[in-house]
Amino acid sequence: MHDDVEKVLIDEEVIERRLDVLSARILEEFSGREFVVVVILKGALVFTADLLRRMPIPLEIECINVASYHGATESSGQVDFLDAKLPAVEGRSVLLVDDILDTGRTLAAVGEKLREQGAEVVKSCVLLSKDKERDAEVDADHVGFYIGDEFVVGYGLDFRGLYRNLPFIGVLKQEVIKDGR
Repeated sequence: MHDDVEKVLIDEEVIERRLDVLSARILEEFSGREFVVVVILKGALVFTADLLRRMPIPLEIECINVASYHGATESSGQVDFLDAKLPAVEGRSVLLVDDILDTGRTLAAVGEKLREQGAEVVKSCVLLSKDKERDAEVDADHVGFYIGDEFVVGYGLDFRGLYRNLPFIGVLKQEVIKDGR
């Protein structure tokens, strides 16, 4: 698996240090308020688990399953909600966690759904934010790292369901992507 990686963009130690900073900022922002964490599956699972282990407060965690890449290296342009039932957020403060802010469609669509469901406040946190023009006007409230507009894997991000378990953020070799492995 490591042989399929062309380069490491962000190594494990750097990610670990950034998680400390992000968790402290989030706790400060929600100071004195209970909040529910809504995780966008599957990409944000690893990031969220490590982030929340740094928060020594009682937390409710909910998951929402959406798809926009459908196995490709670029967003399909459509956000599909794969769960019939959405988390109960009426009157609550929400921290929405996603792996990457790319086109902005997913974060915008899920945030809007949560507000439609009656969330009092929806704040967002992403591991990565691509430096590119977005299709939806949305910014994350908390960002782990800003990266260029390239396809990345690892630390929860995948290519065709694989590479999520890499402990770093990396770029796959072009021949791996071309072969569709």
